[in-house]
Amino acid sequence: MVKLNFISKFIKLLLVNDKHFKWDNKVKKVFLLLMSVFVIVPAMAKGFTPPAEGNAVVYFTRVSSFGGAASFEFFHNEEFVGIFKNKNYMRYEVKAGEHLFWASSENKQFVKANLEAGKTYIVLVNIKMGAWKAQVGLEPQNVEDPLQEKELKRAIDLVNSKEPIVTPQSLIDKTTKKLQKRGFVQNMMNRYENEWQYKDNYVKVLNIDMFIPEEKLISL
Repeated sequence: MVKLNFISKFIKLLLVNDKHFKWDNKVKKVFLLLMSVFVIVPAMAKGFTPPAEGNAVVYFTRVSSFGGAASFEFFHNEEFVGIFKNKNYMRYEVKAGEHLFWASSENKQFVKANLEAGKTYIVLVNIKMGAWKAQVGLEPQNVEDPLQEKELKRAIDLVNSKEPIVTPQSLIDKTTKKLQKRGFVQNMMNRYENEWQYKDNYVKVLNIDMFIPEEKLISL
């Protein structure tokens, strides 16, 4: 992270204070392009990327192509953070500590998480038929659970095989405004506080010790 910040500042310096550099315009343009690619690629690269200091990272993975056309919206507390469909995954990095994640479709599914700094966690995103459209399921993965071994391996293989889905900030902003007009998030939070948090079928738990060890992120 420090290296990326340094590179970004260097590019800005080059753009603003080009009188300090005696390169011709063509060379400078090529250099800026290469440097920009270097900065952008790590955030989009396939495989597991460790979180910044003091953070933890959660991978939300859809390992099946079943119902691939159905999109699920993802939230962190009261913030809309992304949307994706098909056999893909989303990487989400946060400060260590307690968090509430949830996904929205015909139904709502929540994950109460307590995350340790420097650790990687995986949540399986499942899909099932609903009355009108697909329903979403969130299943925190635990390497200590032998019943999850097969699905966890599929999730790890998926992350190692392709780049994550990144929701454009413009879409996040547009969707957030639309949801605010409807009062959607506040309504969901009220229902969670007053009703859903007491029902097991709505809430799953991601404990601090359910991180995936680094040696397991390559293969099981």
